[in-house]
Amino acid sequence: MRDVVDFGFDLAPPTREQMRELVAELSEEDRHLLLEHGEEAPFCGVFLHEHREGLYTCRLCGLPLFKAVEKFESGTGWPSFTAPVESDHLRRIRDTRYGIVRTEIVCARCGAHQGHVFPDGPPPTGERFCINSGSLEFTPKGEPLPDKLGRGGPEGKPAR
Repeated sequence: MRDVVDFGFDLAPPTREQMRELVAELSEEDRHLLLEHGEEAPFCGVFLHEHREGLYTCRLCGLPLFKAVEKFESGTGWPSFTAPVESDHLRRIRDTRYGIVRTEIVCARCGAHQGHVFPDGPPPTGERFCINSGSLEFTPKGEPLPDKLGRGGPEGKPAR
């Protein structure tokens, strides 16, 4: 069975017009979370207790970010993952807000804030990708992936 990483996703950023359309569909709270690097309160995200097979994609542009099989219970109050679908689907940024040094992660395609990555995760990676539920959408296994940019390609293929 082919995996999502076999499909080769287009990582080119959205055009200005596409970005305007994507942002226009967001609530003020969603804009704050995704575009202004906001954070959800712990233990309230919709995906904290999601256990179905499938794929988590960027809420803004639809790029696949995490497989459900990489999700684990970290006890932190946010959905946590051990690894992204592909390392180049996320960009790491040094974050010094709040007087501490953290590593923020954003969608590599559209730049939407996803959360942070910490070096205290389980094997095999030792990393914990701590993600805001509001930064993600979930596609259950077998359903088509979102094609928010209208580019065709792997989006629209079933989640694996």
